[in-house]
Amino acid sequence: MVTDAVDTDAVDTAAATVGSIPLGWQELSFEVPLEAVEVWSDALLEAGALSVDAQDADADSIDEVPLYGEPGLTPPAPGWERTRLTVLMVADCDPLAVVNDVANAIGSPPPGGIDIRWVAEQDWVRLTQSQFEPIPIGERLLITPSWHAEAAQAANNRGRLCIELDPGLAFGTGSHPTTRLCLEWLEQNLGGGESVIDYGCGSGILAIAAARLGAKSVIAIDIDTQALISTQANAKANPPTDQLIEIRSTEDPRPEAVDVVVANILSMPLKLLAPVLIELVEAGGALVLSGVLQRQAEEVASAYAPRIPLTVVAERDGWVCLAGRRSFSSNSTETQRP
Repeated sequence: MVTDAVDTDAVDTAAATVGSIPLGWQELSFEVPLEAVEVWSDALLEAGALSVDAQDADADSIDEVPLYGEPGLTPPAPGWERTRLTVLMVADCDPLAVVNDVANAIGSPPPGGIDIRWVAEQDWVRLTQSQFEPIPIGERLLITPSWHAEAAQAANNRGRLCIELDPGLAFGTGSHPTTRLCLEWLEQNLGGGESVIDYGCGSGILAIAAARLGAKSVIAIDIDTQALISTQANAKANPPTDQLIEIRSTEDPRPEAVDVVVANILSMPLKLLAPVLIELVEAGGALVLSGVLQRQAEEVASAYAPRIPLTVVAERDGWVCLAGRRSFSSNSTETQRP
């Protein structure tokens, strides 16, 4: 319902209850001007809101205004000229009183047109799990969360190499286009017996896939401690590949050059890391990069030229995979197969 004076008794009556305690949360939304988005958001969280989400008030209409920003970087603006805040609050609070208190605290008039709805209690674990299904990669790989482990036994998956991977705090479940692009390259190009480095390993999915595909040794490297913990846990969930994977921090000594280096990060760090990644690839070895938007491909490739001539070998949903081989001579301009 949309109102300036909400009948909170009606809201409570609609809620599921155990005794007098409602099960669930209250969600309210209202519009604020662009310059007030951060002030309102911070003040609401300080006042006890569980979460605050800012969205375009004109979303899904002809007046929608897209804000484009590179993944992982600060968005170009904190909101839209017409921004709608959606606020999640506990069941037993008075949401209108909270909004009024926040308005007084920041010296703003109370917003009009406040929409309040009830968010019922759900089995959030089951709901979250339902969003992650087994993902076949190419002809040989199958990425599956632990609660779908039986999928590996299905007739259409027999013969695939199964990687059990649960979603966690570190990036990489196989569903993102950049992860899939790297997995597909590994699936198509690893013949067995290679030494591999997964630089910026995240969840460890690429390192585990390389080991599953027959790499003789795999080093997983990341700057994030949580990523290293996730990689170790995921590797242990996929024996015996855990015996092949060495996990290192970027602060550890740099390893020797290897046959294949794969890095699924973002364009800016890939450009900055070019000197490091080049030296990690042995002469004649392959470098595989993703986390790169199509419009960024040429700029990223130029950071590695001429020592590793990179070309776009695959594209998915606007993202690309760059691959190439390190020249045997630093003066060589011969382009070798990706």
